[in-house]
Amino acid sequence: MRAALFTFVYYLLSALYVLTSVPFLILPGHTPVRAIIRSYTRAMNLNLRWVAGIRKEVRGRDQLPEGAFILASKHQSWGDGYLVYPEVKNLAFVTGDHLEKFPLVGGILRKLGAIVIDTCGGGDRKAASLREGMERAKQDGRRILIYPEGHLAPVDYHFRYKPGVWHMAQAMQAPVVPVATNIGLYWQQQEKEKRAGTAVIEFLEPIPWNLPKEEFMERLTEVVEQRTAELVAEGRGTPVKRATLIPDPPKGMEASPTMSDLAAFKKA
Repeated sequence: MRAALFTFVYYLLSALYVLTSVPFLILPGHTPVRAIIRSYTRAMNLNLRWVAGIRKEVRGRDQLPEGAFILASKHQSWGDGYLVYPEVKNLAFVTGDHLEKFPLVGGILRKLGAIVIDTCGGGDRKAASLREGMERAKQDGRRILIYPEGHLAPVDYHFRYKPGVWHMAQAMQAPVVPVATNIGLYWQQQEKEKRAGTAVIEFLEPIPWNLPKEEFMERLTEVVEQRTAELVAEGRGTPVKRATLIPDPPKGMEASPTMSDLAAFKKA
């Protein structure tokens, strides 16, 4: 019952806020739409708290630098973006162009200053769209949220971190703030079922942008996965268990890698 009510409120809020944004999509400027979406994510936090029973705890706010920076976050759930977005001002995010197929969403993404990657084109087109988005973000002094694994990861597992975040840091000459979370214990990936509890997001010590790529990627993977494992153990009340690396999923499994898919992942 709780899950069904949460889903109803989720879609109701989404529809209401999208419709509220419509008049501002044709007007110059981006401030109204960004304020509306910020309010939307706060409303979704209340939906999580009061309907799903998932409280939010934020740690490490003092780790957030002034000016532009990149958030490199663990991605366990559709819910983690809702937890992070209202905590960081002037935040943009990286997403695929598949979202633009939904009515009005493309216009909202443009007003939000999202970095929309051309996922239908080849590697050159993807790189070009990423560079263009980064340049705009750098000029505007934006903060950028990215999920380096590129996939939703089941709790206790992780995908190989992709070096796009390092290239972004190099291009922007901006520090990278790792983000750990245990929300997957309570809202697992794209599952409808929810479990009451306290979801933690924690901003960790920034990583300098000018590290060599291999050192940077090793450090990012280590700090995010170690702290995420500790938060998961804290939520469960069990000893810390290191996450298991699984290969990149085969084609057709990118969107929703669930626990039942793990055997297929390991054969890839």
